[in-house]
Amino acid sequence: MKKIVLVCGLIAGLIVSSLMVITIAACYNNPNFQSNMVLGYASMILSFSAIFVGIKMFRDKYNGGVITFGRAFTIGLFITLIASTIYVLAWLVDYYLFIPDFMDKYAAHVLKEATQDGATRQELAQKTAEMASYKEMYKNPIFVILFTYVEIIPVGLVVTIISALILRRKAKGPAIATA
Repeated sequence: MKKIVLVCGLIAGLIVSSLMVITIAACYNNPNFQSNMVLGYASMILSFSAIFVGIKMFRDKYNGGVITFGRAFTIGLFITLIASTIYVLAWLVDYYLFIPDFMDKYAAHVLKEATQDGATRQELAQKTAEMASYKEMYKNPIFVILFTYVEIIPVGLVVTIISALILRRKAKGPAIATA
């Protein structure tokens, strides 16, 4: 189980991290700072397909075609944690070494969008305070790590639950003879 979890977790982590770096670079270098949230979450789902593969591989090759929901969930959870940790580490490297002004650009983008959407002065003041709060929190690496985990782990948990439900298979009991 350990080998499957490690290999699938590393593969998922490398896929999601690579796609995150590419999409962040595209967003960061776009004059309108437009991101594609759908593409970001789609890349997470794509990378977390390794959860399904890992659970199925364990069930079919190493566990005689049988797996409980709990065991499948555990395998998926560990794959999620490994992939998410790689994702967080990639974001930390990207953020601190290559785009340290990301939050400034992001806050300016959010306020520009609010203005274009017709926000009132009061709403703009509230949004400005909110963005200032986020920028302040982002100065602390612990919050950067927590925010980044919160971004990816729920997706992995959903894929884990769905995969565990689909792939669970009980052992067939002995046939009962009827007279």
